[in-house]
Amino acid sequence: MVDTMEPGYLALHRTGELRARVQAANRCMAACNLCPRACGVNRLQGELGFCRAGLIARVASANVHPWEEPPISGTRGSGTVFFSHCTARCLFCQNYPISQQGVGRDMTAEQLADAMLRLQKQGCHNINLVTPTHYVPQLLAAVEIAAERGLRLPLLYNTSGYDSIETLRLLDGVIDIYLPDSKYTDDEAACQLSGYQDYVQHNRAALLEMRRQVGTELVLDDEGLARRGMVVRHLVLPYGLSQTPQVLRWIAEHLTPLIHVSVMAQYFPAYKAVGHPTLGRRLLAEEYEAALAALEEVGLENGWQQEIECDTPEDTSAEETL
Repeated sequence: MVDTMEPGYLALHRTGELRARVQAANRCMAACNLCPRACGVNRLQGELGFCRAGLIARVASANVHPWEEPPISGTRGSGTVFFSHCTARCLFCQNYPISQQGVGRDMTAEQLADAMLRLQKQGCHNINLVTPTHYVPQLLAAVEIAAERGLRLPLLYNTSGYDSIETLRLLDGVIDIYLPDSKYTDDEAACQLSGYQDYVQHNRAALLEMRRQVGTELVLDDEGLARRGMVVRHLVLPYGLSQTPQVLRWIAEHLTPLIHVSVMAQYFPAYKAVGHPTLGRRLLAEEYEAALAALEEVGLENGWQQEIECDTPEDTSAEETL
């Protein structure tokens, strides 16, 4: 454990490198390639691509969130900034008004910086950027302003894992903690259920790049709070649709068995999954137990699981440490 660790973006701000990253990211929007889709639209001129994100960041909420993994939420919560729109089209998205319908309000870089500073003042342990990929230029600009005004919290990049290497490299040294998903190991399922193109190769490359930047060790301070590293999340879907054993095996073999993994059981039918022939029911206890057996089989020992108390689809409880 460590007592203190300065967030990486502060050093980049002092040297002027953060300003250079902002400028480089802004240039990416002229023919947008921020995510692997590389739509090529000119967002600087108001054109919209697949994600429907514009030139100004749209934010659904910026609030204290107490229900992330324990080293992230701690005792005072994580300062979550939920960005609107998304690079995916998950049939089962539980936040579909935000991701698919674009609910939220446009915020300038200055307003976004103010929101981060407000969360710091409220006592949050970190700034948690949720679904940020399509707004990397805007969040970098906000971080530069916030750093100048006194932001000192670690930055988390909370993403679906559908990220381009080029965009992630703009974040090298800026992001302290990566919180990516690894959803599938089958491109057909990824396309049919979430609308991703070539998800597997892009997800795996992104996870490896994140590991290169922040390492595999989850560095904690004396309060047990995450200061640097990565946690990989995986949502278990009904009927084995998330290919959980294969996902976990790849993580153990290619990242490291020491990586922290959060295996999530909170799936329920939402959005277009309601009434769907396979997605239209909640996860069963035996399905989640099979996922945990796969976790043990591949030797992943660090992280968190959730507990399903019985076979009815209604009974899920909060996270507990593995």
